[in-house]
Amino acid sequence: MSRISNREAAILGMLCESPRYGYELEKIIEDRGMRNWTEIGFSSIYYVLKRLEKRALIESKIVGLAGKPSRRVYTVTKEGMKAIKEKIKALLSKNQKLISPFDLGIAYLDLLKSEEILECLNLYLKSTDERLSFLQDSIRRRKESGEPNRVIALFDRPLAHMKTEKLWVEGFMKKIQEKEISPEKGREYG
Repeated sequence: MSRISNREAAILGMLCESPRYGYELEKIIEDRGMRNWTEIGFSSIYYVLKRLEKRALIESKIVGLAGKPSRRVYTVTKEGMKAIKEKIKALLSKNQKLISPFDLGIAYLDLLKSEEILECLNLYLKSTDERLSFLQDSIRRRKESGEPNRVIALFDRPLAHMKTEKLWVEGFMKKIQEKEISPEKGREYG
């Protein structure tokens, strides 16, 4: 069985819904807000399509439309369908560790003074509130447009994570303010 990357799974999943051409995939990624939960850039779509085709997980053909330029349309093969099903089962079966750059900041926060840390964390909370607002709005719009629950879940799950993250950061800030966590006094080097 052929193992596929998360980017390949994102593209292959859309092709399982219907045969599509490259630009159509980009439009779907944008319309669905997929860049909020998967890492697929516009420039990587065609690279991924070529890889999938080379591995015989998809096939393509040039299709001409009356009055429009010809397009290369991609379709999932039987092998591609097996690969995506295997990937979905793997993704839904095991909790994966998430690597956050925020944790790198925590690892070395003793290089800053408490005031600097609190200033940064206040900015982090502001950006968290903006993200929470975006996710809540996305959920509302998707519910209003009658999108399926699986689509709404793609915004609801990160919303739950963000709410928990906000509570954690607020508690962490309180510990710094109450001197339970006291970083070194902003070590100076040089």
